[in-house]
Amino acid sequence: MRKFVVLAAAAAALLVSACNTVEGVGRDVSAAGRAVSDTAKDAKH
Repeated sequence: MRKFVVLAAAAAALLVSACNTVEGVGRDVSAAGRAVSDTAKDAKH
C-alpha cells in the first residue's frame, strides 16, 4: 500500500508539472502568433 501511495504522489507531481509546461508552451505560441500578426499588419500599412 505504501508503494502505491508513493507512486500515486509521483504521478500526480508529474501531471501537475506537465500542465504547467503545456500552459507555458501555449502562452509562447500565442505570443509568437501575435508577433506575426502585428508584423503582417505593419507590412500592410
